[in-house]
Amino acid sequence: MLTKILTRIGSLLPIVLILFLLSNHMLQGQDIVRPALPDTLLSAVPDSLVSDTESLTAPVDSINLVSDSLDIDSTALTEKRTSSLEAKVDYKAEDSLRFDIKKQRMFLFDQGEITYTDINLKANYIEIDFPNNMIYAHGSRDSLDNEIGVPEFTQGEMKFKSKIMNYNYKTKKGYIRRVFTQQDEGYLHGQVVKKMADDVTYIKTGSYTTCSNEEHPHFEFRFNKAKVIPNSKIVTGSAYLAIAEVPTPLFIPFGYFPNRTGQRSGIILPTYGESANRGFFLENGGYYWAINQYMDLKILGDIYSRGSWALKPTFNYVKRYKYNGILRLGYAINKIGFKGSPDYQRQEDFEFRWVHNQDRKARPNSNFSANVNIVSNTFNRYNPSSSTEAYLSNTFQSSINYSTSFGGKYFLNLNFNHSQNTITKEINFAFPQISFSVNQFYPFRKKERAGKLKWYEQIGLKYNLDLENRYNTNDTSLFRSGWYKDMQNGIRHNIPISGTWRIFKFVNFTNSLNIRDKMYFNYIKKSYIDSIVTSDTTYPAYYKTDTIYGFKNAFDFNFSSSINTRIYGMYQFRGGPVNAIRHVLTPAVTFSYTPDFGAPMWGYYKEIENDTSATPGKYSIFQGSLYGGPPANQAGLVTFSLSNNLEMKIRNRKDTVTGTKKIVLIDNFVISASYDIAKDSLNWSPISLSGRTSIFKGLNIQYSSRWDPYALDSLGRRTNASEWRVNHRLLRLDNTTWDIGLSYSLTSDKVGKKKEGTKGSVQEREDLQRYYDYYIDFDIPWSFSVNYNFRYAASWDYKQEKRVPKIIQTLSFNGQLNITPKWKITLTTGWDFTSNELGYTSVNVYRDLHCWEMSFGWVPKGAQQQWNFSINVKASVLQDLKLNKKKDFRDYQ
Repeated sequence: MLTKILTRIGSLLPIVLILFLLSNHMLQGQDIVRPALPDTLLSAVPDSLVSDTESLTAPVDSINLVSDSLDIDSTALTEKRTSSLEAKVDYKAEDSLRFDIKKQRMFLFDQGEITYTDINLKANYIEIDFPNNMIYAHGSRDSLDNEIGVPEFTQGEMKFKSKIMNYNYKTKKGYIRRVFTQQDEGYLHGQVVKKMADDVTYIKTGSYTTCSNEEHPHFEFRFNKAKVIPNSKIVTGSAYLAIAEVPTPLFIPFGYFPNRTGQRSGIILPTYGESANRGFFLENGGYYWAINQYMDLKILGDIYSRGSWALKPTFNYVKRYKYNGILRLGYAINKIGFKGSPDYQRQEDFEFRWVHNQDRKARPNSNFSANVNIVSNTFNRYNPSSSTEAYLSNTFQSSINYSTSFGGKYFLNLNFNHSQNTITKEINFAFPQISFSVNQFYPFRKKERAGKLKWYEQIGLKYNLDLENRYNTNDTSLFRSGWYKDMQNGIRHNIPISGTWRIFKFVNFTNSLNIRDKMYFNYIKKSYIDSIVTSDTTYPAYYKTDTIYGFKNAFDFNFSSSINTRIYGMYQFRGGPVNAIRHVLTPAVTFSYTPDFGAPMWGYYKEIENDTSATPGKYSIFQGSLYGGPPANQAGLVTFSLSNNLEMKIRNRKDTVTGTKKIVLIDNFVISASYDIAKDSLNWSPISLSGRTSIFKGLNIQYSSRWDPYALDSLGRRTNASEWRVNHRLLRLDNTTWDIGLSYSLTSDKVGKKKEGTKGSVQEREDLQRYYDYYIDFDIPWSFSVNYNFRYAASWDYKQEKRVPKIIQTLSFNGQLNITPKWKITLTTGWDFTSNELGYTSVNVYRDLHCWEMSFGWVPKGAQQQWNFSINVKASVLQDLKLNKKKDFRDYQ
């Protein structure tokens, strides 16, 4: 960066030369003394600029021209000169701009500044020596002897400061004293800087730091000599670390600091420590390879003194406005304890992680995404890079999806899904999973509508196609020999046909016909195998199930018809805080019919072969299939439902538009029941009640219950006898559930807030001074929230002949306090009502130390019991300059 700055300074010198020649031309035939300027000279300035090829502007009232001699060759001054300027130049000085004609020098005094394109040069004193091709710049002293106006050079985001600057713009060599400049994430200090013609800079007696304090950095690596190669690196000799300007014994034989923005390849230093069950370790060390601007590769590894090791490569890729993603692999051998000891364990773990995202703008009509997460059941237990959430999780899911649409009417989805449970070791795959759908269309409706729609023009049609292969296994039997025979597969077609008509302007009449077709490539056959008795052994009878491979089709349909409307009721109040109460009722009656697909004519249900009992068993040949088989029994359900909404309007002065506020008293309280006309007994279903409300902010209440009109026998089974006849009551409460959630949050903005313009009374100010030690400053940013959930569930236990209640409660607290702008404390805790003790609790303390940061985290108990203390440099270029002490929750295993 220093060589770039010095080169730019040299590019300004032709501008200054033009100013010098221009001043000679204005001084011809004039006797000018400082500080006054004749009117003829002032009027001549614009004319002299017009003849130049580029514009050159300056505030005329800030220019002083002084000459020791007026013996000038007028012939040379009248020759036309062409400018090499590429853009407009602005220059100024707070005190004066002086030209020495005899010595051919130019001086800018007090806040001199030159701006050209994106370059800006400032200093309290700037001197140009044209015969020697030199430029000098330095600051000055104010009345308090403070140094002000030091040379400052800026180009774009680059900034360069020094105390004294000498530069030869012809040889491109410079000698600069006391330099301060930013190099990427770091800052470079140099007492003596020498710039060579090949743009390499040498520094004598300097330091490197990431602290932005210019005069007194909080820490620095001090060195006697260094070499700066532009856009490459900074190499120093032996260096030592100084903290708060106090030297420390931390010494390095040489220093190497990257001096190039963007991606950089390099070694990643590991963290060291000790694990209680795996010994001393070096974790997360490796190499980072910046392949190009679109991709990179990071390879990390762990090694432990007791033989455990891990390798974890991560590949990132991105293409702007197209896609981005990450591919991470992991393989580890974990050895717990000492070999030969009773508690010795050896685990072989793996991980496969792939995330891919497509930019929506790349292809608006289609999208490809992937989120694959496959791990062994103990990988996250021992991997130090795993988060706490991943450590506690026992289920993992993956999906790969491609979706596209055609004309906004036809939609295609291709999916690959995976799920696994690390406790049960079950793994489920669904590949491929294809779905195709067609938006609802009206086949009888004309393209150009004329007049009112005919009844048949309101009949709509949809189409859905699903195709899936599913494979369920465990991690020990994954893809074993013949695994494809265990796959479930099928194709399902669904065609819903529906239409809605308005009757008497207020009643909606809806009819629908659902046609389904399921295709399978195998089905089952059951047979009864009688017991076999031999002289040695008796083999008991059993039912045998055989899988028959071949195409089978399962067709079914059902019809439904419903009528619903809305009834509004409102009561208005003339006085008081309540304006009105509105009640909305939505009654509905639905009839649905499903034929008996268990009849022999359909062939979907068979009797078990060789079953000689009086009532041979009946089974579905599609039992256990992907989408199941058609229903076996005829059903004709008449369903009744009544939905209720109750709202109240109250006066609200804060609302300046309507002056009212709506409060929902009852939100969708539903009563429903059904009657099956196809059954010969137990026609009525239990009556269901459900509802929710949120009267106050932060309070949510949900309720549900089932009431049965039939009595139970001694085994808890429903009988055809009514509850009224047996127990002399209309309904029996089968089960009920209450869910109550309460959340409340409080922040410093809501507490201790005074109205604008008030400063408190005289007495309040006197009390504050008298009792200052007991005063709580609520202006300190803080927040606090509490969440409480209560669940009451009761169901009938026929053995105890009573309802058995079950209560679940959870209580959690979260708080944050910023003691100062640089101190932050966070607390998370809760109460476990089951074990009557504190739940998950964590305390975190953070301190901003300007260029450093300190953090402390503590989980005192539970599965995540741990503590961690860290103090480190913020800048990533020195991310390994840190002190970290911890005891991880994995050490408690």
